[in-house]
Amino acid sequence: MKHKWLIGGGVVLMLGVYFLFNPAGNPLFPKCPFLLLTKFKCPGCGSQRAIHQLMHFNFLEAFHYNALLVILLPLMAWLFFVDLFRKKRPSWYRKTHHPQFIWVLFSVILIWWFARNVFSW
Repeated sequence: MKHKWLIGGGVVLMLGVYFLFNPAGNPLFPKCPFLLLTKFKCPGCGSQRAIHQLMHFNFLEAFHYNALLVILLPLMAWLFFVDLFRKKRPSWYRKTHHPQFIWVLFSVILIWWFARNVFSW
């Protein structure tokens, strides 16, 4: 139980940093190594800036930085909820951890990765 408090505290601290500092022009935040090495965007490129914008309720700007992150936020919240209650609702957990669900999500991420580089999204 203690580790959950540590993880929760770390998440709160990280969110505070993302709220206070804009990753767009701050050297505190790391640049994407994949982008630096290949000049191609990875599926997560722009996520730091998108998180900052979401925390300031700039949804269109967040969508501009990483559309997939913004679109998948409800799903990520649902997955967190399912994991939190996996002992009380094991059927939800099994459905979201079914190989078919995981493969579909993986395919969506790969399509996003490809499309954002080919179509400059």
